[in-house]
Amino acid sequence: MKTVRFHAYGDPSVLQLDDADQPVPGAGQVLIKVAGTSFNPVDATLRAGFMQQLMPIELPHTPGIDVAGTIAALGDGVGGFTVGDAVIGFLPMTENGATAEYVLAAADILAAAPTSVPLADAAALPAGALTAWQALHEHARLQSGQRILINGAGGGVGGYAIQFAKRIGATVIATASPRSADAVQAAGADQIIDHTSTNVTDTVTEPVDVVLNLIRTDDASMAALVALVAPGGVLVSTGSPAIADPDRKIQTISMYVRSDATQLNEIARLVDAGRVGLGIGGRYPLADTAKVHELIATDCLRGKIIIFVTPTDSAR
Repeated sequence: MKTVRFHAYGDPSVLQLDDADQPVPGAGQVLIKVAGTSFNPVDATLRAGFMQQLMPIELPHTPGIDVAGTIAALGDGVGGFTVGDAVIGFLPMTENGATAEYVLAAADILAAAPTSVPLADAAALPAGALTAWQALHEHARLQSGQRILINGAGGGVGGYAIQFAKRIGATVIATASPRSADAVQAAGADQIIDHTSTNVTDTVTEPVDVVLNLIRTDDASMAALVALVAPGGVLVSTGSPAIADPDRKIQTISMYVRSDATQLNEIARLVDAGRVGLGIGGRYPLADTAKVHELIATDCLRGKIIIFVTPTDSAR
């Protein structure tokens, strides 16, 4: 099979299109014929070798933590799926991923793919949508009528977070660059702050109930975000950590996304109901994976970027 992988850490040029043996599913696993994956920042972080101590991987390594495709074979003990089922999933970050014609996945992390969008496009969902879902529903426990500030809303997670927050019934203040402003507005933000020209702490004049921080920044900036939270509120961060404010009963949470098939099934259902959009910014063939990494590094792409193995199909 064809796979894009790197044999050594480095810049995007280390990614190469290889021939590899097609994997065989073990007990509890399925073999997925990949329709598409999507780029996530961790793909570049692992490729560059920045996470060698925290997240060791075996080289050569195939990136791609999001997968959308059809089940090609079942391992022993797998129930609930049949060959040919269209599925999506969030793959373990340290195992070989989906920039390949085939990939293995544990059956219990998979959800049925939405049927209203091309299958390859559904790869835009798993990591980004699960991160936003868990941040708001599990960690922030966002409620209708509350105010949330989403810092760094212009990325893939931010787009889903805005949509989920509006579904909950919250008022959404989002920071974004001018290049991302249209997408952030389309996702439903009530107020957009241009972080390239405006200090968010000067613009948000009333406390918010929740801050969702999606970027890495310095300690002073994180402290300023905590100061924006109303007493009893919460700051959830996927980027830089923040120090809690116990005097005002403000909780700060550094979160890490996990696979959750139940949540992913619910998100796919919302896509099919027309209540969640994918925010896709571009589509590239498997052979152009290194090009995608290069363009992301130069800040040339916006939205979720799909890497497809075969030309994208129509909605099924």
